Amino acid sequence: MSKSNFTRRGVLRTGAVGGAGLALPTIFTSGASAFTNEPTGGTVTLGFNVPQTGPYADEGADELRAFELAVEHLNGTGADSGMLDTFSSKALKGNGILGKKVEYVTGDTQTKSDAARASARSMIEKDGAVMVSGGSSSGVAVPRGWRYLHGGGLTHSNDTTGKDRRANGFRHFFNSYMSGAALAPVLEARYGSDRNAYHLTADYNWGYTTEEAVRSSTEAMGWNTVNAVKTPLTATDFSAYITPILQSDADVLVLNHYGGNMVNSLTNAVQFGLRDRIVNGKNFEIVVPLYSRLMAKGAGANVKGIFGSTNWHWSLQDAGSQAFVRSFGTKYGFPPSQAAHTCYVQTLLYADAVERAGSFNPCAVVEALEDFEFDGLGNGKTLYRGDDHQCFKDVLVVKGKENPTSEFDLLEIVEVTPVEQVTYAPDHPQFAGGELGTCNPGA
Repeated sequence: MSKSNFTRRGVLRTGAVGGAGLALPTIFTSGASAFTNEPTGGTVTLGFNVPQTGPYADEGADELRAFELAVEHLNGTGADSGMLDTFSSKALKGNGILGKKVEYVTGDTQTKSDAARASARSMIEKDGAVMVSGGSSSGVAVPRGWRYLHGGGLTHSNDTTGKDRRANGFRHFFNSYMSGAALAPVLEARYGSDRNAYHLTADYNWGYTTEEAVRSSTEAMGWNTVNAVKTPLTATDFSAYITPILQSDADVLVLNHYGGNMVNSLTNAVQFGLRDRIVNGKNFEIVVPLYSRLMAKGAGANVKGIFGSTNWHWSLQDAGSQAFVRSFGTKYGFPPSQAAHTCYVQTLLYADAVERAGSFNPCAVVEALEDFEFDGLGNGKTLYRGDDHQCFKDVLVVKGKENPTSEFDLLEIVEVTPVEQVTYAPDHPQFAGGELGTCNPGA
């Protein structure tokens, strides 16, 4: 027997994943409303699938903290009600979801597609999860035909709501296109329009679409792309990739890396003296398209003055953000990351959609989420566009603080890019080739 790495309310659960004797999802056949894992007792089970090991484990740990806090608020057992008090929709009452107490199981994606699918399958087939959410990598977040409702966690690749969009999948996180659209004007204002950029790109779909988005936006303003080199997701030492940059005429390095990859590549770049170079009569600059506070903490002083974008930051002063920061800080003793914010909000949005739909049926929930507009959950007014299930809201451009006051005060917001500047047509070329298809309840 293999251990399945799942917990329900902190109790270890074991059992084989797949194979003979595995209990199938509970299917109810009450006519047209039949769907997988319909909750019939006094509880409902959600599945939280996050990287508990691997290069994105720090984000995964914060995601689990946020999921746990969200469940407390949904059940009315927390020290306060968090964002339930600021959310513009008032369907949630702190008495569970449709009156059922919320329970949850967790899995370790290991930042590997196969592991993510196996853990999601086990949560659905063995543990009866009616919804699965989480992940800190676009490579593991795309639903790819699964017959359940899926909320992507930290999935930033254009593909998630582009060529791989699915009727049963929604994304609250922003995407690569939005990062490029938000960053380009700031980079032009700070560094000028005559620059030679060298890209190091993580070798998976997030890296590809982020490179494409940033290249497209910066080349449109006049930058030249000198080279673009793919790097393995498993790499920990990027020295061999830094040396060729020294031999080029590049005066900007764009690190299309995330998590531990970004921490290590940025550290190597600084060790090789890139930030001290003068090239083409200009100071050499480094750009990190996708930032997080956890990455900034890992990179330490190396992030000072480096620009990037982020989905949310704990220093935002809107009522929803500050309510979440208070709740999270009270429970855990430190401010939440964007990973925590994203997963917390997605859990509330799912529960709210179930309440508004009056059903756990995934297709009813999908209908409730499509073209849903709301406020009070951070980032201002927000739309879940029905055409592609992408979330549209303001995007933050940040940079590493020169004089941080604590290990949590490492990034400062330099611009809140309005949603209009990062909005695009559903058939934009960077998102072409995907179809939502038809919602599948799994029955």
